[in-house]
Amino acid sequence: MIFYFSGTGNTRWVAQQIAEAIGEEMRSIPELIREGRYEFRLKEGERIGICFPTHGWQPPGIVRQFVRNLKIQPTSPGQAENHYCWVLTTCGDNMGEAMTILQRELPLRADALFSVIMPESYVCLPLMYTDPEEREKQKIEEARRQVRHIVQVVIDRQHGVEELEKGAFPRLYSYVIGGYFNKRMITDKKFTVDEDTCIKCGKCAKVCPVDNITGTPPAWKHDGRCTCCLACYHHCPTHAINYGERTRKRGQYYFNRRGDQK
Repeated sequence: MIFYFSGTGNTRWVAQQIAEAIGEEMRSIPELIREGRYEFRLKEGERIGICFPTHGWQPPGIVRQFVRNLKIQPTSPGQAENHYCWVLTTCGDNMGEAMTILQRELPLRADALFSVIMPESYVCLPLMYTDPEEREKQKIEEARRQVRHIVQVVIDRQHGVEELEKGAFPRLYSYVIGGYFNKRMITDKKFTVDEDTCIKCGKCAKVCPVDNITGTPPAWKHDGRCTCCLACYHHCPTHAINYGERTRKRGQYYFNRRGDQK
């Protein structure tokens, strides 16, 4: 079973490639949280996968909430520890100590850890932009090759695998910059919509993974659910949604947007 969270589609695509290759079911973490489902009994020999995007060099809060409450019931008495567990994060360039943070809260031993570089989607801070189209394609092709390798590692149930792109100063980015970002800057209060540009298609509400948007033109619920994944911003066909003023001149990206990604 593969548990995943995805905003702009990068993590969902990676999880889908692996799920199809190893023949295991995918389960959306936000949907499971809405259902109040944290306890699972796996089939004999079934593997456990957890896939999430790095947000501000940390795991998203919704993922941390899920893994803290996750309970895997043994197929038979004393067998829970025999389920192979792998964990994967996607990131724009590096993931800092995001995996270390997640492992501290994961009630399972992870046998293999991976990071996969995917196109950049966070555009709300200075000097943060979507990748040029050519770089997007390059990252996706490199990810395809990496995913084939990851599939083989998981099929072979290799232990002690750690293939992580932490970057040059992982602790600084995750615990100082990322700590501030995830504590102070995860909010839906800065989202705005240009009503003259909005075509009232409702796509933003449909793609929001945490059901935080209602109505057309869209209104955000301000109830603490927002993860700032920017799915609403990136999927808007008329660029009517913005996050403050900075994103008005920034690009948009979501997986399946361009070229062979359609």
